[in-house]
Amino acid sequence: MWLYLIMALLTIIPFWMFLPKFNLPSWFAIFTITPFTVIPLLWVMAYRDKVTIPGIDK
Repeated sequence: MWLYLIMALLTIIPFWMFLPKFNLPSWFAIFTITPFTVIPLLWVMAYRDKVTIPGIDK
C-alpha cells in the first residue's frame, strides 16, 4: 500500500509540472494514478500539435 502511494506521488508530481507546458490543465495529473490513463495522456502530450481537445483548445 505504501509503495503504491509513493509511486503514485512520484508519477503525479512530474505530470503536474509538465502538463501546463502542453496547454493542458495541471489537474489532469490526478488521473495518472492508474496506468490506463497514463498511456493516453502521454500520447496526447507527444502529439499535442496535431491533437485538438474540445473545450480546451480554442
